[in-house]
Amino acid sequence: MSGETDLIKLYSARILELAADIPHHGRLEAPEATVKRRAPLCGSTVTVDLVTDGEKITDYAAEVKACALGQAAASVVGRAIIGCTLPQVTEARDALKAMLKSDGPTPPAPFDGLEVLRPARDYKNRHASILLTLEATVEAMEQANAAHSCA
Repeated sequence: MSGETDLIKLYSARILELAADIPHHGRLEAPEATVKRRAPLCGSTVTVDLVTDGEKITDYAAEVKACALGQAAASVVGRAIIGCTLPQVTEARDALKAMLKSDGPTPPAPFDGLEVLRPARDYKNRHASILLTLEATVEAMEQANAAHSCA
């Protein structure tokens, strides 16, 4: 019974609200970079499309097929991502990973809304799904930056 109560707490009303309202959900018509990531354990997938000005994200979309926790993470990221740089997104990814794996600090603003996912730290099988959106975004930004530096 205790495990069931813990799961109910994990899937809080806030997480479910975020999961139901993912900003920039879908695909871009002409992305500069596209990355699809999959969590092997649960099968969650996220495809990120983005456009940059060579430094900051100017347009973004994510197609999210994940559990409520992965969707909530994508929702928080979608609200914060426009205008962010690669160092900001990389820092957010690394901080989220540390928050989940070693109870590290909450990711810095504008990604501090990811704090809502702190209760998931005890559910290691959910970490990959939660990290998908930021991991895909970092990879897409690296691709976009490489394309800009070659231009």
